[in-house]
This record gives sequence, C-alpha cells and structure tokens, in this order.
Amino acid sequence: MRIGELADVVGVTTRAVRHYHHVGLLPEPERRANGYREYGLRHAVVLARIRRLTELGLGLAEVRDVLADDAGKDLVEVLTELDEDLARQEEAVRERRGRLRALLEAEGGLPAEGPVSPELAALFAGTAHLSDSPMAAKDREIIAFLETAMPDEARQQLVSSLGAVLGRPEAVARANEVYARLDALADAEPDDPRVAEAARALADCIPPELFPEIGDLDHDGGVLRAFYEDLAPAQAEAIRRTLRILTEERR
Repeated sequence: MRIGELADVVGVTTRAVRHYHHVGLLPEPERRANGYREYGLRHAVVLARIRRLTELGLGLAEVRDVLADDAGKDLVEVLTELDEDLARQEEAVRERRGRLRALLEAEGGLPAEGPVSPELAALFAGTAHLSDSPMAAKDREIIAFLETAMPDEARQQLVSSLGAVLGRPEAVARANEVYARLDALADAEPDDPRVAEAARALADCIPPELFPEIGDLDHDGGVLRAFYEDLAPAQAEAIRRTLRILTEERR
C-alpha cells in the first residue's frame, strides 16, 4: 500500500501518518527502487490502534507507552488514569455549569461588571440606582476587580461586609450623598475645600469591619496608582485623604 491507500483504509489523513512517523509512533518503511514507500498489514494494524487510542483521548506520549514492547505503562493502567482524569474534568464542568446557571438565574440579571459571584451580583442589583453616578460605576468596577484578585477568605469577607453595609437603607442614602460629593469634584483642583469634606464623608461611610480589607492594599502600589490615574485629580486626592483618615483613626 502507498501512504494514501494506508490513510484511506484506516480513516486518517496522510498528514497524520507522516506526523506519527515524525514522532516515532509508526515505523517508516524503506523506500523501494521506484522511490515509493510500501506499507504492509503491520503498519495498518499499528496505525488503526493509534487512531483508536487517540480517539479515547490519549495523548501521543501515552500512546507511545501503550505501544512500547518493553517497559512503560500497560493499556489498563493508561486507560485507568485517563478515566480518572476525565472524571475530574467532568466534575469541573459540572461546577462551572452550576456557577453559570446561578449567574444566569440571578435576580436582576447580570450586572455590567459581570460575571461576578452570585452574592456580589445580588448586591449590585440591590444598589443599581447608584450606577447613575459615574463615581459609583467606577467603585463597582473596583469591587468586581477586588473580588477576582483577593484570596478566597478576604473576598468572602469583602462581599459580606459590603452586603451588611449596603443592606441598610440609611447606609445607601449616605453612599448616594458621598458619590454626589465625589462626582462634583470631577472638574475641581486637588486643593479645593470640598476635597476634605468628601474625604471625611467617605471615611464615615466605611465601617470598621470593611476597612481591614481596604487597609491591606498598598496605598502607593500599582493597583491604587492605576485607580488614581483613572480619576480626576481632586477625586484621587479625596480617596488618598480617606485612606489616611481611616489608617490614622483605626490603628
């Protein structure tokens, strides 16, 4: 058989046959006097086995182990490992689908900052009216970022603390007032008297249980520096003053 005939018989491409030659899975016959390689039944048997093994999901290195005449893993061992790996993948897929289902079925739908955790999505849905404020929209983006970047325990504490705070109507009203103060600084200078007022009001809005998560941030680090650069100068100064107030008052 020529290479095209071999490929057709086994149901693979000639490119696949050449690749199996290249990686050492399929013996390559010598060329005959006419310049062509002639494949025999043994080549077809081995190639068919390679196809069956790869269709089961084995990688080429695992196929090599199975085909090896001497040491290496036998077929039962390789297939057992493959079955265990597929079981882990199956569990991971079920978990991901569960998370997707929770997001799609969340009350209020997906937030603009999504996907986020169902808990944070519910929190955003309950404070959707605050997104009318440009500063509130930036705040939501930062909260979504922090939920992704923080370790699990810190992330859960952050969302829990935010939920406890914004679950109270009076706290939401105060947050609305603070966002309005910060929005008003969009065209102000950093030394504007309103900067100090906004910083004080914002510091008063942040409860002690939430500050430890904020306080863990490097006040001069890349994350906050990037956040400041995304704000107007007076707004960035108000945030810096807020963090200084919280650091000094809650030591």
